[in-house]
Amino acid sequence: MSGACEDHGNSFDGASAAYKRALWAVIAINGVMFGVEMLTGFATHSTALRADALDFFGDSVTYALSLMVIGQAIQTRAKVALFKGLSLLAMGLFVAGLAILQIVSAEVPEAPLMGGIGFLALIANITSVLILLRFRDGDANVRSVWLCSRNDAIGNVAVMMAAVLVAVFHSHWPDLIVALVMSGLFLSSAVQIITRARAELKCA
Repeated sequence: MSGACEDHGNSFDGASAAYKRALWAVIAINGVMFGVEMLTGFATHSTALRADALDFFGDSVTYALSLMVIGQAIQTRAKVALFKGLSLLAMGLFVAGLAILQIVSAEVPEAPLMGGIGFLALIANITSVLILLRFRDGDANVRSVWLCSRNDAIGNVAVMMAAVLVAVFHSHWPDLIVALVMSGLFLSSAVQIITRARAELKCA
């Protein structure tokens, strides 16, 4: 147990100028894409796009919180990471609920626009992932940033695949299935973040 605590204590805590610059860059990218995807998600009736937009919003908040606690005590960083994990858990449950409600309306998304925005979001997320790649390992706070960025890139590939399937089958089901898969990804990442944050709090 003491060895595990030493590992947590020695983890990269984000206290570097390069990491702060990286966070500011991805905050700007995610903020812009949240607005674009949310507006387009409602316009195209796409649950997957709206789920991905919420992911962009969650990432912006995550990165901003990460900036705020850089250099602070491990207890503070772990508590913020725990909050982010719980928020991601709530977002995963919300997206799952949104997808289930969308089953009733059975509105078929506009596939071409959905796919185009998905591709734009993929470019934005690949850029974010490349910016953060060398900072993917660290304490719970740093790790949560990486997991959120990775989730976005995976989600955008899934949205583009859903757009193709919607166009081929003229059905809303591919869109809803992708939304549910993204919900599962949010929940899985939330568990990882919460588990690490609780371990750091226990060691602290």
